[in-house]
Amino acid sequence: MQFSPDHIIYYQGTFASLNATIMFTWGIILFLALFSWSVTRNLTSSTDFNFRQNILEILVDGLLNQIRETTRQEPERFLPLLGTLFIFILVSNILAVVPGFEPPTGSLSTTAALALCVFFAVPYYGIRAHGLKNYLVGYIRPNPFMLPFNVVGELSRTFALSVRLFGNIMSGSMMGSILLILAPLFFPILMNLLGLLIGVVQAYIFVVLAAVFIASGMESHLETTDLNNKE
Repeated sequence: MQFSPDHIIYYQGTFASLNATIMFTWGIILFLALFSWSVTRNLTSSTDFNFRQNILEILVDGLLNQIRETTRQEPERFLPLLGTLFIFILVSNILAVVPGFEPPTGSLSTTAALALCVFFAVPYYGIRAHGLKNYLVGYIRPNPFMLPFNVVGELSRTFALSVRLFGNIMSGSMMGSILLILAPLFFPILMNLLGLLIGVVQAYIFVVLAAVFIASGMESHLETTDLNNKE
C-alpha cells in the first residue's frame, strides 16, 4: 500500500524522476488551463444556456461571496489566489474517485507548497495595504518581545494548514484501500461517495482558513498603521 503519490515512481532517471504527484499535478493544471481557455474564449452575455460558462459563473460568484463574508473586504483582489487554490484542490480531490488517479493533495509536498503560497500571500497583501514599514512594525507590537512569538505563529499555522489537508486526503485514500480489500463489492462505493464529500469540504476549509489568515494579518497590521497615524 502506498501512503503517498510521491512513492509511486513512473520514471527514474539519473538526475530526476517522475512520480505520481508531479504527473497528476501537471495533468490537473493542463486540464484547468484548457477548460478555462475553452470557456473564456467564447464568453457571452446572451441568455442562452451555456453549461460551462454557467458553471464558471456560479463558481466565481460563490467564491466572491464567501471571500467577502470571511474577510469583510472587497473580494476581487483575493480571488485570483484563493480561487485558484480552491479550484485546484477541489478538482484534485474530486478526481480521486477515478480509478488509477492519485490526488496530488495526498502528498505532503503538494499541501506544503499550497500552504507556502498562503504564507507568502499574508505579507504580500499586508504590505500592499499598509506599506512595508507599518507591516514589519506590526510584528513587534505591543513590544519587541512579541517578535519570536509572532514569527512562530506565522510558521505554525502554515504547517497546520498543510498537514490538515494532507492528513485528511491521505487517510481517506488509506481507508478506501483497506475497505476495498475487506469488502470489495459494497464499501468502495460508499467510501467513494464519502471521499467525494470530504474532498469538497477540505477544499472549502483550506480556502476559508487561507482567507482568515490573510484578513487577520491585514487587520492586525492595520492597528499598527492607525497607531502610527495617531502618533
